[in-house]
Amino acid sequence: MRYRSYSPAGAQSVMEFIGGWFEARGFEPMRYPGAGPDGGLTSLAVRIGSGSPHILLHGHADVVPAEEKQFEPYEKGGELHGRGTYDMKGALAAMMYALEDLNELGCPATVDLLVVPDEEKDYGGPSGAEILIENGHVGDFIITGEPTDFRIGTQAKGVLDLRITLFGKSAHGSRPWLGKNAVLLAAEHYRRVTELPFTRERSELFPYPSINLARIIGGDVINRVPDRCTYDLDIRYLPEQDPQEIVRQIRSIDLPARVEVLFSREPTYVSRGNPFVRALREVVTRHYRANPVSVGRHGASDIVYFQRAGVPGVEFGPIGGGHHGPDEYVVSSSLETYRQMLVQFVQILGKQPKYP
Repeated sequence: MRYRSYSPAGAQSVMEFIGGWFEARGFEPMRYPGAGPDGGLTSLAVRIGSGSPHILLHGHADVVPAEEKQFEPYEKGGELHGRGTYDMKGALAAMMYALEDLNELGCPATVDLLVVPDEEKDYGGPSGAEILIENGHVGDFIITGEPTDFRIGTQAKGVLDLRITLFGKSAHGSRPWLGKNAVLLAAEHYRRVTELPFTRERSELFPYPSINLARIIGGDVINRVPDRCTYDLDIRYLPEQDPQEIVRQIRSIDLPARVEVLFSREPTYVSRGNPFVRALREVVTRHYRANPVSVGRHGASDIVYFQRAGVPGVEFGPIGGGHHGPDEYVVSSSLETYRQMLVQFVQILGKQPKYP
């Protein structure tokens, strides 16, 4: 957690630490360079066992930026505080120990632990997850340790990032009535976006799509009416929604605007009846809750890359809160429980004659 892995150098350092941790215990981690800026980041894979099924455990070692004090972890009241405790170095550490446990107990299946340095940031070019997939690290099912409080994330929203530019008319700042203020036009445009039909749609696991006005740039000098204003929207849409239809609705707003698609990523989905999901639910009920509910995840994860490669999966992680915020923490005891759950999940699958 003391690694400042929000930067490429920090992310690479923590990846080297993880690789060394496994080598010190007799494992032979596979290293795959090529991710990040100029391809300077390395992804790792550690494989144990040779049986069926083939299970993938996935974790990311990078974090979002934080105040310096958040990189000095401390424990209080049964909670471990610091950047990355919940998202998701805590889960990753538990996965590392679970792999060691399975190796000592005898692994009845094939298990790959996949660790990437770049889940939190898109550097352009191939991601660490894509590089791992290209090198054959696919299987029957994947668990990524994103924070879920021991709920099973069977769905995640899609991502649609838009850049919207409004065009007004310049005038002297002392006579604003002679111009058309593009900043005010942008504010009105955003208000109309929030009233479009797609914003009111619902689904089984999600009460709404989410819309974040992430950035706005308008005007240049204080004594001139701005004739251009650009704002960026981060839309997380429901699995049943069509991103092209969302763009069509936004473009239909009757204001002088240009709408550009910056980034799009499809939702992820796995059936709650999937046999691997059922096995995971069985394990969770042993430790935590009588009926671990399937939940929809508002954020995206690397599962989308594995879904494209035909590998179903879920987000599933320990208990905590405050990820990406000023007081991130994980419940310390949940890390040990999480470690045991992963081991038992693999053991259950290894006893089955065939999966699925």
